[in-house]
Amino acid sequence: MLLRFLIGALWSTLALAERPAHHTDNGFANSDGSQANKPFSSFLKWRRARSELPLDDYYSDARIAATLDPLGYQSNPPLDFSTPAHGARVTWLGHATFLVQTPSLNLLTDPHFSGRASPFSFAGPKRFVAPPVPVPELPRIDVVVISHNHYDHLDTQSVRQLAKHPQGSPLFLVPLGLADWMAAKGVDNAVEMDWWQSRAVKGATVSMVPVHHWSARGLGDRNQTLWGGWTLKADGFNFFFAGDTGWSDDFAEIGRRLGPFDLSAIPIGAYEPRWFMKEQHVNPSEAVDIHRAVNSRFSIGMHWGTFQLTDEPFDQPVKDLSAALIEKGVDPDEFVVLPHGAQWRWNP
Repeated sequence: MLLRFLIGALWSTLALAERPAHHTDNGFANSDGSQANKPFSSFLKWRRARSELPLDDYYSDARIAATLDPLGYQSNPPLDFSTPAHGARVTWLGHATFLVQTPSLNLLTDPHFSGRASPFSFAGPKRFVAPPVPVPELPRIDVVVISHNHYDHLDTQSVRQLAKHPQGSPLFLVPLGLADWMAAKGVDNAVEMDWWQSRAVKGATVSMVPVHHWSARGLGDRNQTLWGGWTLKADGFNFFFAGDTGWSDDFAEIGRRLGPFDLSAIPIGAYEPRWFMKEQHVNPSEAVDIHRAVNSRFSIGMHWGTFQLTDEPFDQPVKDLSAALIEKGVDPDEFVVLPHGAQWRWNP
């Protein structure tokens, strides 16, 4: 009996020693060991202050038009979804949804095509700019990558539609802990991945990387599933998708291991008030720091201009990014914002 106990204790000790540091007894943590655990009182404090803001003006039709029109926004843009003969084509479909096309494959990030980022169809953050294209009109998608399970990044209706796409269901690459959720929604070809793991798909390499965030879809599942960013290396094109993140030293490590990148998609919105959002959402100045840290030749701002999630006005991310680029001496052509439906092209 004593021998059995000692063997069991030794086995448990060895298992803990081999467990990655971001795997915890209660789920997952950031690479620095931190977890998002602000008390509910902080959330209430933020919501009380938010109730005094002129939010209707912040996302008024006039402000939205004044922001998007100079960028060349079209409500029904002419979209080219043909397979590139060479290079890459990247289409911003709103928020954190990008279609990345190379000669080898089509990859979609954090697909969200619904009217709200919410578990409810009648409440929660609503969409202010319509998706440039519905899911059935997308080309065949080979791979979908999911950064984490928050409602503005993992949308039930969108993944179900993609799983029933007329040209076939894509492969879904998801963080640890999400495959069961996907299966419950009718998606039976989801593969879980951990940080720094890679998977070969149609001659390309897709890798999951650490970012600084958290996960939850309800009241009792905080940090029970992992979160992360993704990289794609295909046909000579190297792409980094940051997902949703606060600032961390992870980005220098991503650049060292997997960079340099031809293009990065980096969040620039949902960052106010800083006292509440800083640990989970970078501001535009920190987004520029990410651009530099991962060693990206070009970057596109995302996570703005689609849903009203936090307290900054619709146009503030664009203004703050412009100011940050000037302050940090970065060429504005290196880090751009696009209108919804715009297509960015890369030629080697």
